[in-house]
Amino acid sequence: MSDEPARWSADEALEQLYAAHWRELVRLAVLLLRDVGAAEEVVQDAFVAVHGRWDRIRDPAKALAYLRQSVVNRSRSALRHRAVVQRHLASQPPPTTAAPADERSLVADRRAAVLDAMRALPERQREVLALRHYLDLSEAEIADALGISRGAVKSHASRGSARLRELLASYLEESS
Repeated sequence: MSDEPARWSADEALEQLYAAHWRELVRLAVLLLRDVGAAEEVVQDAFVAVHGRWDRIRDPAKALAYLRQSVVNRSRSALRHRAVVQRHLASQPPPTTAAPADERSLVADRRAAVLDAMRALPERQREVLALRHYLDLSEAEIADALGISRGAVKSHASRGSARLRELLASYLEESS
């Protein structure tokens, strides 16, 4: 098989992309959704969508960027759906049994604090920071994945990092 994606069939291309990038895309979705099962579903749906549209992709070399953008967009949709479900559940009477005490380790607490702080960021800042720090993408790759300029990537990264430092500083003060 050739190493040039333009000559690959949809099956060959997606097989290669899946093998090389599945974990990275799931990590991205987990950072945005905070739910491994939902993240895996979002990524799987993105691969299925790309497979179905392979013949319409003008530049197959950009298929990974298309997949990333699809994962981000599908994560946004899942978050909107989750918000609707949570509003509906909030209108229901509370359960009568109390949840058991949570006994997470210090590492798990820190991880949860970082994820909570990420969730507190505006959507675009959260997406830029997740792509930059967890997938180690360049500004150009982030701009392509999100459909924004490189300058916007820099701005969102700067503002998001500053806000994240503020949010985590209050966590560190509380845990001391």
